[in-house]
Amino acid sequence: MARSKAVLILEDGTIFAGESFGAAGERDGEVIFNTSMTGYQEILTDPSYKGQIVTMTYPHIGNYGVNLEDAEAWQPYAEALIVREISPVVSNWRSTQSLDELLRQKNVLGITDLDTRALVRHIRSCGAMKGYISTEDFNKESLLQKVDAAPGMIGRNLVMEVTCAEPYVWTDISFPLGALDPSSVPIGADRPWHVVAYDFGIKHNILRLLADRGCRITVVPANFPAEEVLALHPDGLFLSNGPGDPATLDYAVRNLRVLMSQVPTLGICLGHQLLGLAFGGQTYKLKFGHHGGNQPVKNLLTNHVEITAHNHGFAVDAESLPSDVEITHLNLNDQCVEGMRHRSLPVFCVQYHPEASPGPHDARYLFDQFIGLMRGEHTGWSTELAKTE
Repeated sequence: MARSKAVLILEDGTIFAGESFGAAGERDGEVIFNTSMTGYQEILTDPSYKGQIVTMTYPHIGNYGVNLEDAEAWQPYAEALIVREISPVVSNWRSTQSLDELLRQKNVLGITDLDTRALVRHIRSCGAMKGYISTEDFNKESLLQKVDAAPGMIGRNLVMEVTCAEPYVWTDISFPLGALDPSSVPIGADRPWHVVAYDFGIKHNILRLLADRGCRITVVPANFPAEEVLALHPDGLFLSNGPGDPATLDYAVRNLRVLMSQVPTLGICLGHQLLGLAFGGQTYKLKFGHHGGNQPVKNLLTNHVEITAHNHGFAVDAESLPSDVEITHLNLNDQCVEGMRHRSLPVFCVQYHPEASPGPHDARYLFDQFIGLMRGEHTGWSTELAKTE
């Protein structure tokens, strides 16, 4: 298939050439890499990738197409996709269209035939940085001006660009492989736990796994007031993943300081970072972040190692946390905080993604622990902690 030229320029002036697929045009974003071997559709539709250009390290992408079931949101949120080789052939019984067709339909840029190995090595050495993709402008000076004018990730609030506009009720559970639509679970006595979920960029599979465990879920916008959350009489509070710099979300931190002492709470990814800020800690930018489905995390309470799915460019500073917060999980690659809990309040969180999509299922037990919190099973945490020290 004949393709047109496309280029990527990084803010340090490094240029990578390739060929265009998907939509044509120009895009800017933070250039990061994802180490997952599969799951490109889930990655593209994860709202946490808003503002980012995603490079897949696995060389052959697109061979199984895309389908209605594997989307994590109603639309793609990644600014662009970079691959070594886009497959010209789609072969999977679940596929409804090709990745190229999806990107064209949703106006997302793609670059193929680019040296992704060299790009990833550059990012690992120099750190994630701003980039600019074009299928129209190939002048280096012009492109440098455009990438210099693009916003960076530090200090950027992207949550309000991905959150829902109004509260809504989620009832869909996980569905059998190959089903076109999930089953709808009626709201009633068989759904004993009412969970209010803050949508900072929430993924569908998180909502499905909560619904699987007997939760009826009210999803609310990122800036929904704490008083209105309490008026919904939730049994539990869920804090979702999301994009951008957590330090910009003052309104969310203020709400959490009201809610976390009154409602059992689970946070994931950005929700974890916001709880860290609400506890009185600080966050910082990682050099190139964790993005992929193969990150080793040690559970300090059990001494078990989990292989986990990650997507975060910021982390909680362990040294900034107060003494009433216990670190429960550490990343074995760089020792950054991957989980914590309050010693006395029914509040815990993880930086990684127990719902995966894509990724391994090692950490799905955390959703069961959240149900336990709503049952009042957090008592004795300090005693349990003492046994592990």
